[in-house]
Amino acid sequence: MRMILLFLLLMIVVLGPQLWVWWVFRQYRHHREDLGGTGGELARHLLNRFGLQQVRVEPTPMGDHYNPETKVVGLNPNHYNGRSLTAAVIAAHEVGHALQDHDGYSLLKDRTHLIKFAQKAEKAGSYLMLGIPVLAGVTRIPAVGLAVLVVAIGTMSVSAMVHLITLPVEWNASFRRALPILREGGYLAPPDLHGAKRILTAAALTYVASSLFSLVNMWRWIRLVRR
Repeated sequence: MRMILLFLLLMIVVLGPQLWVWWVFRQYRHHREDLGGTGGELARHLLNRFGLQQVRVEPTPMGDHYNPETKVVGLNPNHYNGRSLTAAVIAAHEVGHALQDHDGYSLLKDRTHLIKFAQKAEKAGSYLMLGIPVLAGVTRIPAVGLAVLVVAIGTMSVSAMVHLITLPVEWNASFRRALPILREGGYLAPPDLHGAKRILTAAALTYVASSLFSLVNMWRWIRLVRR
């Protein structure tokens, strides 16, 4: 019963922020004729305004993101085609990442390199975790299994580090770039700024949830090996 309660608590901690994000986005996704255009149109306008004509804006089912390697702002089709407060704020946020890239923002570069390493490290870590019982049984040296376990957990922890370094990157794109642009450029009316802050805060929480999930995943692997 104790383990069941702990598992439920972890699920609440991990899934709670994601549910709140969904609820906040849903609150502000209704169509607004008073806004200047769709999320895709706003992104294109802002990129042109800041001299980033080479950065493309495309709808994508992969979710909202900016790819610093391909120089593409990708927006969920609902945000690309939508004329809502959520669409406008998310579009401005992704443009904020393009501005970070243009300005040589060091944490964005670090995150890009770390993501590539994390993908390989996490995969290698999973193989190592599965191989611990076999390796320990063949060598019959307990220290070997312990060493592999430490290495495997270390590689999997890189994923959690990616999400942790992502938080300041997202915060900078949201509150140092996107929000000032929307406010000072007159793209949003003053009453909408409170909603914009809620949307940006909710978006940042998705990375908190992802980091927590990575930690939970590591805990699950450790329990599996200890059995």
